[in-house]
Amino acid sequence: MADGPPARPLLLCADDFGLSPGIDAAVATLVADGRLGAISCISNAPRWPQAAAALPALRQQALAGLHLNLTEGRPLSAALARHWPCLPTLPRLMLAAHGGRLPRAAVHAELDAQWAAFVDASGSAPDFLDGHQHVHHLPGVRDWVLRQAQAHRLPVRNTAVLPGPGPALKRWLIERSGGRALGRGLRQQGLLHNPVLLGAYDFQDTDYRSLMRGWLAQVPTAGAVLFCHPGLAPAGVPPHEPPDAIAAARQREQAYLASDSFARDLADAGVALVGCWPGASSAG
Repeated sequence: MADGPPARPLLLCADDFGLSPGIDAAVATLVADGRLGAISCISNAPRWPQAAAALPALRQQALAGLHLNLTEGRPLSAALARHWPCLPTLPRLMLAAHGGRLPRAAVHAELDAQWAAFVDASGSAPDFLDGHQHVHHLPGVRDWVLRQAQAHRLPVRNTAVLPGPGPALKRWLIERSGGRALGRGLRQQGLLHNPVLLGAYDFQDTDYRSLMRGWLAQVPTAGAVLFCHPGLAPAGVPPHEPPDAIAAARQREQAYLASDSFARDLADAGVALVGCWPGASSAG
């Protein structure tokens, strides 16, 4: 009997490593079980030095990237803290970026500080670059990302093409708030990037398995990156920290990704999890 077509490659990446103990524990478990090929790290989180201690073991099985953060918590750099003692909400950041009011030098100083915090704690450069809430594709941020990726020949999470399922408006906004411009820059500079990005939804849909089946059907032959946000139930939130707005969604994702159902859905879709960045890097 003839063999079927080769499995389509999928890099499953868990975001927000370093943000909380529940997230870090969930990620470590999924990596150990071979369910994650990449983790993306928030290096300005207060617990980052503690979380980073686990990276050497995790990087034996998964890529570790820098999840640039300009919308949650506090800046690492004094330069940006003078403008924003607390980081702005995503809508405020987007308005500033697209309105030409971003404190660009200070933002770049902050991104430099987050890069340095990753390197200092982990002992090496990240394996790829992306952004918390996709801030890495915004005007005034995107140029730093492209320059850093070029200097270190790093893959970048491409936000130019986001097939469904998931809310169409959210996917449209991601693509057009900077994703398409980022995609053009990645192609022009010959940087490795994913053909499509999967995983965007509103965190309210409780049927994560149905969403995943829809995303798996969209994986092209060249492969895709799918971002996720697994986490265990929080043991308690310190009084000075806001509660995690997507804690329930994190727990649903964790339960499904650890399940036999996920393995069956991958096999049924003809998709294989990989630990390398899928896509192309040719210029043009």
